[in-house]
Amino acid sequence: MAVRGEALPFDLRTLEIFLAVCDVGAMAGAARQLGLTQPAVSQAVADLEAKTGAVLFDRSVRPIGLTPAGGVLRQRASALLSEARQIAPMLRETENSRFPLLRAGLVDSLSRVLAAPLGVRLMGLADEVSVLAGLTSSHASALLTRQLDLLLGVDELEEIAGLERFPIISEPYILLLPAGRPRPARLDDIARLAQDLPMVRFSARSKTGIEVERHFRRLKLDLPHRLEFDTPQGVTEVVARGEGFAVSTPLCILEAGIDMARLACWPMPGPAFLRGLTLVARRQELGRAPRELAAFCRAELAQRAVPDLRAWMPWLGEALSIQP
Repeated sequence: MAVRGEALPFDLRTLEIFLAVCDVGAMAGAARQLGLTQPAVSQAVADLEAKTGAVLFDRSVRPIGLTPAGGVLRQRASALLSEARQIAPMLRETENSRFPLLRAGLVDSLSRVLAAPLGVRLMGLADEVSVLAGLTSSHASALLTRQLDLLLGVDELEEIAGLERFPIISEPYILLLPAGRPRPARLDDIARLAQDLPMVRFSARSKTGIEVERHFRRLKLDLPHRLEFDTPQGVTEVVARGEGFAVSTPLCILEAGIDMARLACWPMPGPAFLRGLTLVARRQELGRAPRELAAFCRAELAQRAVPDLRAWMPWLGEALSIQP
C-alpha cells in the first residue's frame, strides 16, 4: 500500500514518452515523434522501469514488445493521459462560468415559483444540471457530503465553517384558516380555535414544523397533535376543505397553488415570528456563481411571487421582504 505523501514513480511526460515507444515500437522512432533525442527517450524509459520496479519492454524482439507489466501500464497510462488532457478545457470553461455539473437543492415551498427558472438559469452555467426539491434538512446533509453543490432553503448550517451564505427573502409565519373564519386577534383566540378545528401541522422532519413547535412552546400554547404533512400542499388543502387550521408562510401558501378564495390568511398574534430563506454553497468552489444565482433568485421572487402575495395579503407590508 502506498504511504501518504510517497512520490509517484512517474510523471505525465514520462508516461507520454512510454506510450510513444509503445506506439512506434522503437526508441529512435519515439524520439523523432516527440522531438527528443534517442538517449533522452532511453533514459526516461530506464528511469520508469527503475522507479516502478518492473521491466516494461522486451528488448529481445524487433520492434520491441511489451512485457505483461508493460501491457498493464500502457492501458492505465492511456486512461490517465486522456483524463489529464481534459483538465485544461474544463478549466477554461470554468473561467467562463461554465461547469461540467451543477446540483441544486430547493426547499419545497419555492418549487412552484423557482424550480423551472432556476433550472434554466443553471443550464447557462453548466453542461448538466440537477434541481431537487424537498426538505431543507435532507439538502443540508447532501451539501455537506458533496451530493449537492448549493441549496436554497432555511439555513440549517449556521455553525458550519467553510460555507458562504446569501440571504434571499424573509417572510412571516401566518395563520391559515378556512375562508370566512374571523381573524384570531389574541393568543387566547388560537387556543379557542383549536377547540373547534384541529391544527394541521408541518411535519417535525421539516424546519417549518420544528420552528412552529418551538414558537408555540415559547408562547406556552399546547395544542393537540392530530394531523401533519411534509408538504405545503397537504397542509393547505386540508385547511381549504374546512377541516383544520395551520401556521404557515406566504410562500408555502403560494406553493400549494390553491384558490385563495377558499382560504383566510391572518397575521399571527403575539411577538414577531419570521423565517429567512438563504442560498448556501461551499466557499470558493463555484466562483461568482452563488452570488449571481442569489441575485437571480431575488429578482424572480420580487417579480413572480411578492406582488401576488401582497395583493392577497396587503397587511404583510415589509414583513415580506427581498433581502439585500
